Amino acid sequence: MVNRVRAKPPLAGTRVVEFAGIGPAPLACMLLSDLGADVVRVRRPGGGELDVIPPDQRDPVLRGRRIVEADLADPAARAGVTLLIDRADVLVEGFRPGAMERLGFGPEDCLARHPGLIYGRMTGWGQSGPDARTAGHDINYLAVTGALHAIGRADERPPVPLNLIGDYGGGATFLVTGILAAMLERGRSGRGQVIDAAMVDGVSALLQPVLSWRSAGLWTDRRESNLLDGAAPYYDTYTCADGRFVAVGAIENRFYAPLVEGLGLAVAELPDRADRANWPTLRTLFEQAFRSRNRDEWTEIFNGTDACVTPVLTFAEAADHPQLKSRGSLYERDGKLEAAPAPRFSRSAAGTDSTAATAVLDDVLKTWPTRD
Repeated sequence: MVNRVRAKPPLAGTRVVEFAGIGPAPLACMLLSDLGADVVRVRRPGGGELDVIPPDQRDPVLRGRRIVEADLADPAARAGVTLLIDRADVLVEGFRPGAMERLGFGPEDCLARHPGLIYGRMTGWGQSGPDARTAGHDINYLAVTGALHAIGRADERPPVPLNLIGDYGGGATFLVTGILAAMLERGRSGRGQVIDAAMVDGVSALLQPVLSWRSAGLWTDRRESNLLDGAAPYYDTYTCADGRFVAVGAIENRFYAPLVEGLGLAVAELPDRADRANWPTLRTLFEQAFRSRNRDEWTEIFNGTDACVTPVLTFAEAADHPQLKSRGSLYERDGKLEAAPAPRFSRSAAGTDSTAATAVLDDVLKTWPTRD
């Protein structure tokens, strides 16, 4: 008989102190909580601008947390937070360089008391360099790395993308990667260390495949002139008869053939797609074909094929997509759309997805006894 008892989450027993902020650091702590870490979020009384979602509403990004308020100008509160850090495995902060030092909780102070602490620092520009202490947001970090220039149509301004690339792709996920790697290294050395996670570094790393293609002469700096930036007619979006859209990603020949067949065309009768001079003609033919039916009709036609054609869904529609629905990737809780923990493990359970709960610092300390 197969043992179906789930093991504890992978990070069960890991203690994380999160200094409340916005952007990638809270998402990184959500990911750590989803992996089973015990995350305590320390915020100033009242919260202020650092709470984007009103405090009387449940924010799924803060799920699984205990939230304590601490006025760091109060010696008793400072002492309690110090004890909390001394008993933690990981500290996460997302402020400008120098902010934590001014509070008296910089890495030198914390690691002097707790040499095994992993100190995660999340910024846009990094802890060093001429721009390190200046303000910025996702769009600025994309701009200076070249990523923003590469996105969009040739004769238009670069679009304003969602902050998935800088804040979350180049930020939160690299911070989590650094924390997990440092935890593994600590298992060998017994020592903690500081993680300098910068969005400009993370985005640059994500761009490496494109930079490699560029170095090989396979990518140019002109938007909409490359394989994956909307130039290729078989890797783009199209408008349907109802004004909605489909996404097409039929790069390989084995995917291109069912695309053409589903559109009611014949590969043998089309211009050779390997010749870029034929791309405008192919695009016109594809545009005309897709405009002949509604989006959901095309969805039905291409459903179950390898044509790599999918509907462009709204967030509301995405929750009902058969694949996402079968996996529970998105679900509603208390009327709010929420993403399930990821990735999934064969033995280990996910961490708690419970609502963030306010707590008293002294009570949290009782659940975090001093380590041996």
